[in-house]
Amino acid sequence: MSRARSVSSPAPPLSRRTRPAAPRSARAAGRPGVPGGKRDTNRKERAQALQRAGLRLFLEHGVEAVTIDDIVGETGVAKGSFYRYFPDKTALVEAIVAPLRETFMAALDATEESIAAARDGVALTRAYEGLALGLVPVALLFPDGIRLYLQESRAPGVGARAPLRALSDAIEVRAVRLTEAAVAHGLLRVDDPRVSAFAVVGAIEHLVLAVIQGRLDLPPQRIVTTLINLVIEGIKAR
Repeated sequence: MSRARSVSSPAPPLSRRTRPAAPRSARAAGRPGVPGGKRDTNRKERAQALQRAGLRLFLEHGVEAVTIDDIVGETGVAKGSFYRYFPDKTALVEAIVAPLRETFMAALDATEESIAAARDGVALTRAYEGLALGLVPVALLFPDGIRLYLQESRAPGVGARAPLRALSDAIEVRAVRLTEAAVAHGLLRVDDPRVSAFAVVGAIEHLVLAVIQGRLDLPPQRIVTTLINLVIEGIKAR
């Protein structure tokens, strides 16, 4: 009896072989909505284009006067496409304001911590210098956003202006809180913290606008030092 030969099965055609799976990151990059994917990148770019168009029109005509039709006409997209990125004009304004609010609040948080740790007038001055210098990058990175904020934040906080007015109100509340903390530590002498806080906020906003508009071309450090010497020295505890 002849022995049965062991015959191996022929290899399947190349087209039928199981191919190695693509890396998970590569597969995910092509899916809609995946962070870092092509569609996600395109979506962000289109949303940013709408923000830029809206900001240009808001600065030229005012927030309330600009319509969604105006914005999509500026970008050349269909009106229905706008609502894929923003539910309404207020949401668009909120997206424009978001980086300003984030930077402002971070600077105020840091200053509040510095004032809590301050034990003398020198430390208090440094805390306020840190606040002013912490806001300088905002003016450099988002000059048009700052202009819009200064242009619209004093108007009634209704409609699409609401995010701008809300930011203004939040800054005033935090400014008062900083002054109250300095008074509590015996570093400032002022009867009503709101008076000095509102005066400082108004002075800073006016100076920032002057810098953005080119009416004041001094180095930021010099502007900050001059303002603080004018304000802090006048209300510092003796």
